[in-house]
Amino acid sequence: MKEESVDFYLQQGMFGHAETKPDERRMFLGSLRERALLALTKGQVSRSKPYQEVEQVLKATRQATVLLNGELSYASYSQYVKMANAAGCLFKVVNHHEAHSPFGLVVEMPNAVNQEHIYIEDELFQKAFSHESVE
Repeated sequence: MKEESVDFYLQQGMFGHAETKPDERRMFLGSLRERALLALTKGQVSRSKPYQEVEQVLKATRQATVLLNGELSYASYSQYVKMANAAGCLFKVVNHHEAHSPFGLVVEMPNAVNQEHIYIEDELFQKAFSHESVE
């Protein structure tokens, strides 16, 4: 075995498989921007009235998965869990202890969809991103 391949296998054993776009994956709750259909900030998810856009996307695309930020309380995102179940979609609660995403919910597809507009850019969104860029 070549020394390079031995080093490669040792690195994989110590640090795990190489991951593409790790910063983007941390931001989008383990997914990629190209797979996202819709993304809500933590503040948007915590809003008392759920966004109907989420329900519309889930009903139109049953193979979607709802990724929920585990930093939020269950009470914050329970209405979206109910929406996912009612639409027949999967959901996952994602906990990234070393990374803190500004997003509370991401609706993702298994493959790239390259949806141009994935944000609901209301007052809560503007408040969350008043000092940083999301793209």
